[in-house]
Amino acid sequence: MVAGIHHVTGVTANVQKNVDFYMGFLGLRLIKQTGGYEDGAQLHLLYGDHEGRPGSLLTFLVWQDGGAGRAGLGAISEVSLAVPAASLGDWLTRALAAGVPVTGPTRELGEPVLRLRDPDGLGLRLVGVPEEGDGTPLRVHGVTILTGDGDRTAEFVRRFGYRESLREGPFVRLTSGHDMVDVRASSGFVPAMLGGGAIDHVAFRAPDAEAVRQMRLSLKDHPGLTNVHDRKYFLSLYVREPMGTLLEYATDGPGFLIDEEADHLGETLMIPPHDAAHAADLKVMLPQFARPGEPRLPARDLPFVHRFYTPDDPDGLVIVLAHGSGGSEADLMPLAHRIAPRATLLGVRGRSHEEGNARWFRRFGEGVFDQADIRDEAGAFAAFLDGAVKGYGLDRARMTGLGHSNGANFLGAVLQLYPRALPRAILLRGIEALEEPPTSPSTGSRALVVTGEADPHAGRAAALVTGLTGAGVEVTERRIAVGHGLDPADVVAVRDWLAEV
Repeated sequence: MVAGIHHVTGVTANVQKNVDFYMGFLGLRLIKQTGGYEDGAQLHLLYGDHEGRPGSLLTFLVWQDGGAGRAGLGAISEVSLAVPAASLGDWLTRALAAGVPVTGPTRELGEPVLRLRDPDGLGLRLVGVPEEGDGTPLRVHGVTILTGDGDRTAEFVRRFGYRESLREGPFVRLTSGHDMVDVRASSGFVPAMLGGGAIDHVAFRAPDAEAVRQMRLSLKDHPGLTNVHDRKYFLSLYVREPMGTLLEYATDGPGFLIDEEADHLGETLMIPPHDAAHAADLKVMLPQFARPGEPRLPARDLPFVHRFYTPDDPDGLVIVLAHGSGGSEADLMPLAHRIAPRATLLGVRGRSHEEGNARWFRRFGEGVFDQADIRDEAGAFAAFLDGAVKGYGLDRARMTGLGHSNGANFLGAVLQLYPRALPRAILLRGIEALEEPPTSPSTGSRALVVTGEADPHAGRAAALVTGLTGAGVEVTERRIAVGHGLDPADVVAVRDWLAEV
């Protein structure tokens, strides 16, 4: 019977640091990069051995610049990787030299263990095993589950081909013959919280689709059971054990060689089949990264969360993107890429929040804006642009702002308050946010204001034009037969304007 761990999936909030750690420090191979099967705009990275075989796989959902998670009850707290026992001293030396948080070595449940933390804080155990190798991790050795009821959790895990082999203190160890699950009873501990550095689930191996179907039938009355999911590379079923830990049951096949050859695994960004119609947009929205040793942009600590998209053949144009209410730094990237396919895109995230939705400044009610907050955030944004120009070596003369809705309102305020921050800006469905717009001499900056004729806010666009003109901005107006949302007509209007300026 096939048994054991298929893969373990965690969450990272920094894709570049994740790649640097798992490829560069641990020496794992990136065997697949895909858009998420539940959310195509979420990058999913998979690491493993040369052929991406079940049992070797660590995968990560990329929540870029997201919040931190927390280990706790109802989740996996640590992942164990098997390494040759003779290499543990070398790993300790490497971790100390690289500044990786490390403790040990110690002996735990009869095994030599070195504990590490990845850049997100996810807990890893390097477990020494009596096998030969070059020192790199051999496979997933096991996981540790924190639970409020060790016996109930252990009993549920047994159905995936595990048997009890040891009890010590709060631990129940279950083994499959290939790896192990340590169930740690920790009643009264804090519950887990998903986010960067947390582990989402462990998947156990199923021999075939029929085994997945039978498992679903056997769990038909269990709460929290899902339908069978086709993940292209395997079929799987998700279920939560009685104390809340998310488990998956996944087939070995068809495997990761169905769309890439073994020597080229992980080289191509794959988009799930059901998102094929949006593949071009998703490839622009998903965060980019460089493998160890490849050229990359420097990491800069600037006051706004931001993300670059760099095309294969950039022409020097940089478009700075300001999303609408509730958006993200990636929302406008597909539109901007259609407008200027060779432009480098700098998506920025607003710092104000309203009921969990990102915005650029506070408001007191519909159309009533916090004037002090607008001015404070505009000043911070102007400083951010200064830092981006210096830190990333950008040419300010070739920078253009592009904002939609709340982002357009904000960029309009930036142009008026800090007219030298951007030489050009494209304001889609914008209105005047400033109650007392400043007046300035001509600065040479230019703006395109695109108003939707069916936009319920269209009547307020004239005040924006007046405010910009009064601040010395040269304004071009375009009206198109659309509402408040974005439309292909925007692409045409903006392209035409960029050709003129």
